[in-house]
Amino acid sequence: MFGNPWFETVAEAQRRAKKRLPYAVYGALLAGSERGRTVADNVDAFAQLGFAPRVVGHHAVRDLSTTVLGMETSMPVLVSPTGVQAVHPDGEVAVARAAANRGVIMGLSSFASKEVEEVVAANRNTAFQIYWSGTRDTIVHRMERARVAGCRALIATLDWSFSNGRDWGSPTIPEKIDLKTMLKMAPDVLPHPGWLWKFARSGRLPDLTTPNMRTPSGSIPTFFGAYREWMHTPPPTWDDIAWLVKQWGGPFLLKGVSRVDDARRAVDAGVTALSVSNHGGNNLDTTPATIRLLPSIAEAVGDQVEVLLDGGIRRGGDVAKALALGARAVLIGRAYLWGLAAAGQAGVENVLDIMRGGLDSAVLGLGHASASELGPDDLVVPDGFTRTLGVAG
Repeated sequence: MFGNPWFETVAEAQRRAKKRLPYAVYGALLAGSERGRTVADNVDAFAQLGFAPRVVGHHAVRDLSTTVLGMETSMPVLVSPTGVQAVHPDGEVAVARAAANRGVIMGLSSFASKEVEEVVAANRNTAFQIYWSGTRDTIVHRMERARVAGCRALIATLDWSFSNGRDWGSPTIPEKIDLKTMLKMAPDVLPHPGWLWKFARSGRLPDLTTPNMRTPSGSIPTFFGAYREWMHTPPPTWDDIAWLVKQWGGPFLLKGVSRVDDARRAVDAGVTALSVSNHGGNNLDTTPATIRLLPSIAEAVGDQVEVLLDGGIRRGGDVAKALALGARAVLIGRAYLWGLAAAGQAGVENVLDIMRGGLDSAVLGLGHASASELGPDDLVVPDGFTRTLGVAG
């Protein structure tokens, strides 16, 4: 379908993913909620920021490396944990290998389609993402499994209120893949023979179970089974988060912060890092873009914890803008999934190379020797661009 497997932008990876994937799979990657305002603002807000480049004094060699959650990374871009990757038969293992080949940190979702042990074997710098789901004993069981497997950090995702309904329609995701389901979905799947052939050649169907959500009894729930457990678990308190931090006892990232007061409470709970996030626009629609919220949160707690950002990153220039406004690093989700759909492991590597190239160009053009030197003076920030939530008065 495409003569050249290489693509030069994430937008091209998305176009290829749309052509190659059945709508049910591609629609799940688009995600979003209600009108999709937050999804759009996450992306569009980056385009409203401008650069202030320098013309002389550029550095021939630039350093893009940093450390996040106690792990070294070749650039401040992490692979965000995303659930059940029916995009490609190798799923999270292909992503982990790509991340390892490019020297970046892998985030693995509890809802992943591949076992944590297999993913850590592919990338030793893996952070395991967990939800507050089930009993405390169940949560500890899952956490300890990740620890034994060799995960070096824990990510707790809390920015989710089970909002549903999309104005453009939600994709049909089956409970399991059986003969009845295959016949029902054939009109969507058969026009995409390349996707189907990859799974046929692998000898297995798309896996809609969540092996990392295995219960202490040993049962492995389906995606929707795990989702129902999560939905019906009473939401955590700040004391629960402090308990979780203590139970893990190592680098800990709290994902989902959009308010300054929550950021301060996260610091009090003992987290190592937090991510300014709105779950990629999949939570409460009309929540402001994360890049608008970043400066106030970084100013409030950036000297106490590592502040990361996710949501809307589509190019290396976006990474530079986030760093300039106070982020230590960013997490990408949809971007690498489109790369995975476009060309498997090589496609993920392609996306990471796009991020690196764009970031390096920005660091060069702004006259810095290191990505860590980026700051507000490197940007043109429109009046009224930022938003500050959770500050009284």
